Amino acid sequence: MGTRKSFYINCEGKNVLIAIATDAWYPQPNGVVRVIGTVRDRLIERGHDVRVMSPDQFVTFPCPTYAEIPLAVLPRRKVARWLDELQPDYVHIATEGPIGNAARAYCLKKGWPFSTAFHTKFPEYLQARTKLPLDWLYKGARKFHEPSGAVMVPAPAVYRELEGRGFGNLKLWSHGVDTDVFQPGPKDFLDLPRPIFMFIGRVTVDKNLPGFLDLDLPGSKAVVGSGPAREQLMKRYPETPFFIADGDVELARYYNAADVFVFPSLTDTFGLVMLEALACGVPVAAFPVTGPLDVIGSEGPGVLDEDLARAAVRALDIAPDRCRKWALGFSWDRVADEFLDFLQPINQAPGLPVDGTAPRAQAAP
Repeated sequence: MGTRKSFYINCEGKNVLIAIATDAWYPQPNGVVRVIGTVRDRLIERGHDVRVMSPDQFVTFPCPTYAEIPLAVLPRRKVARWLDELQPDYVHIATEGPIGNAARAYCLKKGWPFSTAFHTKFPEYLQARTKLPLDWLYKGARKFHEPSGAVMVPAPAVYRELEGRGFGNLKLWSHGVDTDVFQPGPKDFLDLPRPIFMFIGRVTVDKNLPGFLDLDLPGSKAVVGSGPAREQLMKRYPETPFFIADGDVELARYYNAADVFVFPSLTDTFGLVMLEALACGVPVAAFPVTGPLDVIGSEGPGVLDEDLARAAVRALDIAPDRCRKWALGFSWDRVADEFLDFLQPINQAPGLPVDGTAPRAQAAP
C-alpha cells in the first residue's frame, strides 16, 4: 500500500490528488460527461492531480435500453486496486453505476469519506422503462448516497425534492457553460423555413420529445442528438429533420441556427443544453419544472409555460443579448471552486462507520 500524501487542504491553495469514479465518460455525448470533464480540466489547469476511473478502462456491456452507454463488467477488484495504489486525498463518486458502486464499496470498507453527485434522475429514467414504483427506486438511490459526506445537486429545486425524499448531506452545486465555444454566430447553418424551433440533447424517452414534436408551431422543428429513441422518433415524425453534431464547434452552429430552443423534458435535474443555447443568444421555451425553473427562472431569458407551444411562440420575442448576458453568469470556475469546497478530505477524517450513516441535510436553499 502506498503512503498517503501530506498535501490535501485545498482552501490553503495547495495541490491535491483527487480520484473521480464515473460510469459516464468520453465519448458519451451527455451533460454528465460535460460537467465531469470540464471540472477535471479546470482543476488540472490549477495544478491539481485529477485521476478518473471510467468505463473505457474495462470490458463493458451495453446498458439495457440505452446501448450507447457502456457499463463496466465486474469492476470492483480493479477499482479497489486503483484506489489502494493511488491513495488519493479525496474520492468523488460521480455516478451510481457499476464503477460508482465499486468505489463506494471500497471507501466504506476502508472507512474513507467521499462525495457523490446527483446528476440524473435515474429513478424516473428507470420507471419510464420498467414501470417499477418510483418510491421504491428512490429508496435505492437514497441508500446509494446515504454514506456520502456531500451529495452535490445541480439546482435548488432538485435539492428540495431530494430533501423531501429523505436524502442527507445535500450541497447545492451549480453548473456552467463555455461561453467561448458557445457564443452568438451566423444563423444560416440550416436551410429550413423560419422560425426554427430546435431541441438538442440525448434522444431518449425521458426527454419527452413527443411533447415537442407534436406541437403545432409555425416554421420548422428540428432535433439534434443521438440516443436509443432516435430511430423510432425519425419514423414517427418523418417531416422533422434529425441531425448529429460533429464536435462542439458544429454543435454551436446548430444552436445558432435556431430561433428558439425547446426543452420538453419533465425530469432533468439541470439541463446544461439550455445554458449552451442561451450562450449562443437563443431563447428557451420549457415547462415550469425542475431544471428550467432553476436555469431560466421566472424572469430569465426564456418562457416557462404548461402550454409548451405558447411558450415557444412567446420566446421568439426575447432578444439574443438578454440570453447571452444571462449565460455569462454561469462560470465553470465557480463550479470548480464549489466542487473543491465539497470534497471530503480523507486525511482529516476519523472514518465513517461501515453502515454509511450520515447527518441530515442542511436547510433547503
